[in-house]
Amino acid sequence: MRGTIIKGIGGLYFVKAEDSKIYKCKARGVFRKENIKPMIGDHVLIDIEGDTGVICEIEKRISELIRPPVANIDTLAMVSSAADPRPDFYLADKLLVMSEIRGIKPIICVTKTDLNSPDEFMEVYKNTGYRIFCVCSKTNEGIDTLMDFLKGKTTAFAGLSGVGKSSLLNRMVDNELETGEISTKISRGKHTTRHIELFELTGGGFVLDTPGFSSFEPDEINESRLASYFPEMRKYEDQCRFNGCSHTHEPECAVKEAVLDGVISRQRYNSYCRIYEILKNHRDWD
Repeated sequence: MRGTIIKGIGGLYFVKAEDSKIYKCKARGVFRKENIKPMIGDHVLIDIEGDTGVICEIEKRISELIRPPVANIDTLAMVSSAADPRPDFYLADKLLVMSEIRGIKPIICVTKTDLNSPDEFMEVYKNTGYRIFCVCSKTNEGIDTLMDFLKGKTTAFAGLSGVGKSSLLNRMVDNELETGEISTKISRGKHTTRHIELFELTGGGFVLDTPGFSSFEPDEINESRLASYFPEMRKYEDQCRFNGCSHTHEPECAVKEAVLDGVISRQRYNSYCRIYEILKNHRDWD
């Protein structure tokens, strides 16, 4: 039977199967011999005996994160607050770039819209093409729209502590799960999640919290490719005077002109330059 690994603890894997049941499974020894380790999010085939099973095949992964170790993420939701804590656009842009690098579709969730307007986000990301969802866990504003978009997808939520990620996720997960149970795994204000676990969305799909923004690490990329991971910059890459323009110091740069014209956000451009220098000098992203 086909299923998805939703949790793994102590060498045991909990698989949500196509019959809607959850089976406690062990992995075949051949995976260890081939140095393959099942990951949360893996689509697998299992042999079932009673209420337990054996993972006998792991299907090809469409995406993979190293930390946290999770596979087959369709969407990465960058969560930031419109109020307290104030937005850190560099950290947000770093996460969006890392999502682009791994081929995971990024979206932006702006929380606490009852306390402050999301207009700042709208201005910074207006020409990126990213979907922006303005949500409020207290009033339920925007949550139904977000859930409709995520239906059938596996989505990782990431963001700094205190932005309302836990409150949002507790509003979205399947009603069969008790709020207290969820809250012990999705901490409020502190990243203390002991293990990675997928939670089922009402209406289909899965979501997971991440144990902290700093756990994400990008693939090694050359700084010359960085602009291709900023959607609003891509169309200008062949319009600069010089081939291989870094968009940082060269004259007659189409990207810099778009920044001056307000087509590309100055905030986004500053993030680009900062990440570019880090990659160029092989420094740590943090």
